Amino acid sequence: MVLNSSYEPIKIVNWQKALLLWFTNKVEVVEYHSSIFVNSAYSSFQVPSVLRLKKYIHSKFTHSVKFSRENVYLRDLYTCQYCHSKLPFRQLTLDHVVPISQGGGNHWLNVVAACSPCNNKKGGRTPDQANMPLIRRPFIPERLPARSIVSSEDWLPEYWAPYFPSHNKTSHTGS
Repeated sequence: MVLNSSYEPIKIVNWQKALLLWFTNKVEVVEYHSSIFVNSAYSSFQVPSVLRLKKYIHSKFTHSVKFSRENVYLRDLYTCQYCHSKLPFRQLTLDHVVPISQGGGNHWLNVVAACSPCNNKKGGRTPDQANMPLIRRPFIPERLPARSIVSSEDWLPEYWAPYFPSHNKTSHTGS
């Protein structure tokens, strides 16, 4: 995994790319795989598992984020915006804050992640009508959380967890 110079995860790379970045002096190794080595004719190299760029780069995620179910869940950190339950992808639903039947649209500012019980309880009403306040108002994200670089919300190597604040109580600061 490659971290920006600020220790923010930005990309997952294979071991060949990791070694290339390291050998070209573009990164520093933060952590190595404990038991994975690559052998050449003259030496053996321990494969890096976490690399940090020496110079800060602006991530491709700083541009507009496409509106989608998965990106809404990422924006809302896989958390129901009514009861604060953190759930896996398959147990979440999309809720229209202002129901479509009342003129609400299908866009960033009107859609939140919700668990099925809360979505059913709210029904075709607004949060005010249902007396169910939102934990956080929906917003248009400028970027997605670092967690979005991992292909599944259920898959995260234990040794990468410190670099993903949404899965940790404290984030890695590099000091």
